[in-house]
Amino acid sequence: MGTQRLTVAQAIVAHLIAQTTELGDGSTASLFPGVYGIFGHGNVTCLGHALEERKDELPTWRGQNEQGMALAATAYNKAVRRRQIMTATSSIGPGATNMVTAAGVAHSNRLPLLLLAGDTFASRTPDPVLQQVEHFGVPSTTVNDSFRPVTRYWDRITMPDQLLTSLPQAIDTMLDPADCGPAFLGLPQDVQAMAFDVPDEFVAAQQHRIVRARPDRGQLAAAVDALRSAKQPLILAGGGVHYSFAEAALLAFAERHRIPMVETVAGKASLVAAHELNAGPIGVTGCESANALAAQADVVLAVGSRLEDFTTGSWTLFQHPDVTIIGLNAARFDARKRRSLPLVADARAGLEELTDALADWVVDAAWTERAATERAGYHAYIDKIAAPSDDSVAAGEPVTYAQVVGAVDRNKQPGDYVLAAAGGFPGEVNNGWRADEINSFDCEYGFSCMGYEIAGGWGAKMAMPEREVIVFVGDGSTMMLNSDLYSSVIGGHKMIVIICDNGGYAVINRLQINQGGVPFNNLLDDCKGPNTEVRVDFEMLAKAQGCNAETVHTVTELESAMDRARASDRTYVIALQTHRYEWTEGGTYWEVGVPEVSNRPSVVAAHDDVATGKQGQRRA
Repeated sequence: MGTQRLTVAQAIVAHLIAQTTELGDGSTASLFPGVYGIFGHGNVTCLGHALEERKDELPTWRGQNEQGMALAATAYNKAVRRRQIMTATSSIGPGATNMVTAAGVAHSNRLPLLLLAGDTFASRTPDPVLQQVEHFGVPSTTVNDSFRPVTRYWDRITMPDQLLTSLPQAIDTMLDPADCGPAFLGLPQDVQAMAFDVPDEFVAAQQHRIVRARPDRGQLAAAVDALRSAKQPLILAGGGVHYSFAEAALLAFAERHRIPMVETVAGKASLVAAHELNAGPIGVTGCESANALAAQADVVLAVGSRLEDFTTGSWTLFQHPDVTIIGLNAARFDARKRRSLPLVADARAGLEELTDALADWVVDAAWTERAATERAGYHAYIDKIAAPSDDSVAAGEPVTYAQVVGAVDRNKQPGDYVLAAAGGFPGEVNNGWRADEINSFDCEYGFSCMGYEIAGGWGAKMAMPEREVIVFVGDGSTMMLNSDLYSSVIGGHKMIVIICDNGGYAVINRLQINQGGVPFNNLLDDCKGPNTEVRVDFEMLAKAQGCNAETVHTVTELESAMDRARASDRTYVIALQTHRYEWTEGGTYWEVGVPEVSNRPSVVAAHDDVATGKQGQRRA
C-alpha cells in the first residue's frame, strides 16, 4: 500500500473515522460516533481544524465544561454497553484537568473513554506557554500526567510515527473486556501540526468485535462442583452482565436451576423487577430481602461484579461460615477478590457453559421459597413508603425521595431510561425504580460523582434518541454542574430532569449525624454566612438555559407534570422541594472512619459500633 501526507491531527481523525464495531444485535456502526469538544489554543488550530474538515463523518458536539463533556461521553458509552466510544477533547491546562474527574468515573466503572488533550510544546522552545505549569526538576511533566492514575492507557505523542502504534493500542485497551477503561493521548501543540507519510493501512477501514473469553475447563469444573454442593446459592448480578449482553443467559441460568438473584447498583435491570427470582438490590443501598439472602447464602455466584464495599457491606454481608464466592468475571483481578473461586470468562459465555455443565440440577425448593417470602416483604415496603401523601404536604411536610421515585415508577412507559448518581438518590432509585425492562437504568455509583447526572443524561439521550431519559438529581449536584441543560437544548437532545431540593448535601448530613456528629456545613441551615436562607429557583435556572420547566409541590402535581414533560419538544425540568431526613431503609453495614477519640460521647459510641461491625468482616 501507499501513504498519505497528513498532519498528526488529521491522522487521528482519519483513523477514528475508519473504525467500525459490531453492536450487540450483530449490526455494524461507527466505533467512534462523535467527539465532544471545547477548543482552546492547545487543540483548536490543529485537531479542531482536522475535525472541521471531516465534520460530516465524525460529528463534533460543543459542551459547556470539559468535565461535563467527558461525563456525557462516559454515559453514552455505558448506554451502548461499551460497544461504541464517544471521545472528548480539550486544550491544555484547566481544560485538560477538568476531564480528570470524568476519567476517574470511567476507570472505576470499567468504561471506555477516549480523551485527547492538547499538551505543551515537545520542542520546549516557547516554554513556558500559556496555561503551562512548570516542574523545576522534571521538565517533561505537564498537567496531563495527572491522568495516569485514572486511565488504563496513557501516552504522550512526541513524534508523529508514535501515533501509528499508540492509537491502535489505546483502542484495543478500551475494547478489551478485562482491561476496559479510559485511554488518554497527550498531543503537544507542535506535534499535532507535524505532517508525515501515513501508511494507507492506518486509515483503512477496520471492524472490531468484542471477544468473548470462554472459561478454563478446570475453573469451570470447580465452579460446577461448588454450585452442586450448595444448599442456599445466590446469583449476584453486576454491571458486567450488561456489558456482555448476558441478560438472557442470566435469566435462563436462574430459571433452569431455580437460583434466586440479587443485583448490584451497576447490575440493576439485569432481570426485570417483577421476576419471581429477583430478590432486589443488594448492599448498603440495597434492601432487606437481598441482604438477608446474602447473609445466609453458602455459595455466591458473582457475575461481572467488582465487589465494591457498597455491594459487600464492606465485606461483612456474606455471613455463612463456609461461604464460597465464585467470581465469574472477564478480569482476573476482579474474579479472584477475597479468595473467590475464579471463573475468568465473559459473563454470557460463562453462564451458558455453567448452565450446560449443571444440566438438570436445581436448588432445593425451600430456599427458593424463602427468597420469595423475603422478596414480597421488600416490595410491600416500597409500595408503602412510595405511596402519595398529599395530605402530609398540606400539613407542611415536603414529599420524600421515595415518593418522587415512586411517582415516576408508577407512571413509567416502555423505553424509559432512568439515570442518577451520588448523594441520596442511589439508595432511592436502586430500591424504588422497579425496572420493567432490562438495561433501563444507570446510577453512577462506582465513583459516586456529583455532577454526573445532567451531563450523563445528555450523553445517554444522544446514545438512545428513541428513549425517554429521566434524570433524578439533587440540588447539590445540580449546583455543581448544570450547564449541560443548555447543551441538551442547543443539540436537540431532550430529556426529563427532576431536581429534588432538600436544602444542601442532606445524605452526607445523615451520615454525619448517624456517626455521632452534629450537623455542620452540609445543609444550608448549618453553613456559615448571613444569607443561608436563600434558595435557588431551579425552575428559573432551567428556563434561563432554554429548557421548559415548572415547580411542583405534591406527588399529584409531579405526576401531572410528567405528562407535560413527556410531551415537551425540549429538555423539561421539574423542580420540587423534598424531605431532608426521610430515607429508604434496608441497607447493611458500611465501614467509615469514625474518630477513636472525641469530646462527644456519641462519636466515641459510633466508633465502637464500627469496630463491632468489623468483627464480621472478611479480611482476605
